[in-house]
Parts: sequence; C-alpha cells; structure tokens
Amino acid sequence: MAEITLKGLAHSYEKTPKGAADYAIRQMDHVWHQGGAYALLGPSGCGKSTLLNIISGLLEPSEGDVLFDGHRVNELPPEERNIAQVFQFPVIYDTMTVFDNLAFPLRNMNTPEYRVKPKVLEVADILELTPLLDRKAKNLTADEKQKVSMGRGLVRDDVTAILFDEPLTVIDPQLKWKLRRKLKEIHERFNITMIYVTHDQLEASTFADKIAVMYEGQVVQFGTPRELFERPAHTFVGYFIGSPGMNFMAVEYRDGQVMFGTQPLPISEQMKHAVTSAANASSSNIKLGIRPEFIAIATSPTANSVPISVTSVQDLGTYSLLTFKLNEQTFKARLPEGHQPVGETAFAHFDDAHLALYIDEYLVEAGNE
Repeated sequence: MAEITLKGLAHSYEKTPKGAADYAIRQMDHVWHQGGAYALLGPSGCGKSTLLNIISGLLEPSEGDVLFDGHRVNELPPEERNIAQVFQFPVIYDTMTVFDNLAFPLRNMNTPEYRVKPKVLEVADILELTPLLDRKAKNLTADEKQKVSMGRGLVRDDVTAILFDEPLTVIDPQLKWKLRRKLKEIHERFNITMIYVTHDQLEASTFADKIAVMYEGQVVQFGTPRELFERPAHTFVGYFIGSPGMNFMAVEYRDGQVMFGTQPLPISEQMKHAVTSAANASSSNIKLGIRPEFIAIATSPTANSVPISVTSVQDLGTYSLLTFKLNEQTFKARLPEGHQPVGETAFAHFDDAHLALYIDEYLVEAGNE
C-alpha cells in the first residue's frame, strides 16, 4: 500500500515549452492517501491519462517529483513501483486459460505454486470468474476479459495501488453499473489505493470517495461528489458536474445594480457587495452561477423574479426540464413533477442561498472576498 504524492509536478511533450499552453500537466501538488478510492475526472485532452502514466512510471515528468510513501520514484520503471494498471482495452493472453492469466503475475514473480492456486481462486470468486477458469481467454466476452485484466492486478499481494484508465469504455452499458459496484466492493475488501480515470461523472461518483476534476492540465477541484455538486470551486466544475450543468451569467456592477446585460438582477445585499468589491478590484470576469434545480419558475410575477422567454419544456417523467432565454442567453431550469403548465412567457426566481459568485472562473464566498 502507498501514499502517492505529486510535488511541483508538471509535464510537457514539447522539448522547450514556452508557456502554460505547452504543458499537458500544469504544475500541481496533490496527495492520494493510502487506501483511498479516487476518481480523476475530466474531458478528453485535459491530461488525465498523462497524469496516470506519470504515476505508474510509463512516463517521466518534465518537472517535479512523484513520491511513494515519501520516496522519490521518478526514474523507477513500473515493475519496481508495484503498480497495477488496468487499461481501456483488456490486456490479457488470449491463448491462456483464465486461470493461467490470473496466475501469470504470481508465477512471473516465482511464487510457489502451492500459494498460486488459493490466491487465484480467491480473486476469481470475487470477480465471479470461477466458472470460467478453464476457458481460453479468447472465448470471453469484453466484460469478462476486463474482469480478468482487473484480476491480474488484484492477485498480487505486493501491489501498492491500482490505476484504472477508463476501464469500462468497451463494456456494454447494462454491465457497467454492475462492474462499478464490483470495483467498489473490491476496494472495501482489499483497502488498496485506487485511482480511476474517466470522463463519465456517473462512473466517478459511483466508484470514488473523492474526485479530482481536471481541466486544461490542472486539478481545479478535489472533493466528494456532493461537494462538487453543491459548491463547484471552478466554473468548469459547475458546467461539467450535473445534468444539465450549472447556469452562468457574466455580470457587472452599474448604476447601483448588479446587471446581466440590460437586466438588473434582484440579489441579496451581501451578494451585491461581493460583486461590487470584485468590480472595484478591476476584475472584468465576474459571473454568477446557479444550478437548474434552484431556479423557481412561475407563470406570474413574484418577489424578486425576472421575466423570461420559454423556449421548450421537456417532460422527463419525474421532473421536467425547462429551457428559457434571459438577455438572449439560454438557461435550464428543473421543474418538479406536477408543476403547473408554463407558457411562452414566465418568471424566474434565483434562489439566493444557492447563487454562487465566480471571479476569474474561481468560486468566491460572498462576504469573504
């Protein structure tokens, strides 16, 4: 088992990087605590796989250090880091049986045969592979092959961490949920540090206790699924987490009002003061964010509401998703089941308790600016 620390880590594929845009991983400090179940979440190209390959030893970082339990491992190859990595496409030997595939890592370490069989049987039982042990791997389905690939990492007692690089991409959607739950059970049983790379927020939330959200080569927020949803620390987190994501309004302070274009916004004095302070600090990038769940829609004016133009209402069974325009910008609001019908014109109220202020894309707590 290991605590993995990234210290001043950065990586560029360019020989002489000239600026931040040339870095796949921008300088970061981060700690993956021993025994934790973590997800590395972000869109394609944000640096997730690069970071995972640096941790595993497949790639040496341009700058900074990778520490395992406080020991620098930058130059150590993967086999000396005792890391198991499960890739997007299963890495197994098709001509071997499932048993021999699972046994291979142990035999490669010259483990006595009397210890090989009990360990293989234990892992096969956990992954529900026991009925397949005598079958050639080439005859397995995609999800069965991926379970064998996972088992090859679990079978070793000396593994310090298991890294998963989008392991369920090729799996049938109906089986993904089952395998995610199986990974969670495995983590709870073995207490191994696990880092799971994915672009799917549902996968990340199902598997991980904490999620590191990556954007443009940086971890912009590290927290529980609930923290990422309720208090996104960066506008990208607000946009990326949730279905649909957070709504944002670029605002400015003008004539004693917080203005969204030509629309004055009825917000609390505390939030108004925070926006004023940001504007006085010469920041031109000030945004208010609110999730669709916290926008109340009414058919007639209410206290502190603003008029909106309704574009569409999509009935999704337990709730409806309303799309509307305010100041020519499109927003989403989530209506509870049984909400009264809404016409082309309606009124929106933004719940002030759930309104968040972002300056230069990062969250600012109103009153602490």
